[in-house]
Amino acid sequence: MNETLVDSTFRQDVLTGLTAPHKYLLSKYFYDAKGDALFQQIMRCPEYYLTRAEAEILVLQSTQILQRCMDVPQPFDIVELGAGDGSKTIFLLKEALRLNHSQRYYPIDISPDILSYLEQTLGPKLPGMQITSLAGEYFARLEQLQLTSNQPKLVLFLGATIGNMLPDEALLFFKKLKTYLRAGDHLLVGFDLKKNPQTILNAYNDAGGLTKAFNLNLLHRINRELGADFNPDQFTHYPVYDPLTGSCKSYLISRCAQQVTFDPDTVIRFDWDEPIYMEVSQKYSLGEIHQLALQAGFEQVDAFFDCRHQFTDVLWRVG
Repeated sequence: MNETLVDSTFRQDVLTGLTAPHKYLLSKYFYDAKGDALFQQIMRCPEYYLTRAEAEILVLQSTQILQRCMDVPQPFDIVELGAGDGSKTIFLLKEALRLNHSQRYYPIDISPDILSYLEQTLGPKLPGMQITSLAGEYFARLEQLQLTSNQPKLVLFLGATIGNMLPDEALLFFKKLKTYLRAGDHLLVGFDLKKNPQTILNAYNDAGGLTKAFNLNLLHRINRELGADFNPDQFTHYPVYDPLTGSCKSYLISRCAQQVTFDPDTVIRFDWDEPIYMEVSQKYSLGEIHQLALQAGFEQVDAFFDCRHQFTDVLWRVG
């Protein structure tokens, strides 16, 4: 993708969010090189149970997951949306090689940095697996892949990434995703389950301040890439969780009345205590997940859990 176009889209999205009646920033822009590194640290911190729970599922149950996909008679491509560092996916890929179910892995991610890291680290550990990384938006790259490969697909959408959308947005996402898949393709999705509210809140307000730094890093990125003059020290990180709706939302709160300048003609003003909505991390019940599959037009094949039933990877199929 043209770098100038990327910068222009980033600027437009940021200014659209900051001039809205209720200010917001898009969480997809968290992931520059520093953001990637911070998120890797978040996944290892004690409070962030999600990564460990899903890793347990993939370590212990990859064989069962892959066998449940074997209603197609030939090997399938494994495609991952939002690939991350591959630290969990590698267990599934190793088992796919052992079972001779797949020899082709296509990680798709908006971050070229994480894809480069992925190729360097996974390649030597997976001899026999052809790794072809695709940088860009999910649907554009998935459409490209469907045009170049006729193999059935197992699409991975792990790490509770779907939680970055509210339920109505998730439904629209899955409906759109289904239009890029063919009959017989499978989709493995990671969902964080509703649980003790304090456990959830702690995961997004860790004692080490990593999630706070992750959110504030977006202000640093805006300064660096768009020429703004945010003072991140004048904002504080504030997460909240509603156990009824399952929405865990993060905000940055302005600690004073202030203004941020992008250029002489673009000045954003903040009131004291004014929030910027940063992201949502949506939690689901099993009933809500099943209903989401039905509404989006998928068949639910199976669900796989960690030992504490904190997290689930659900397998859906395109009929």
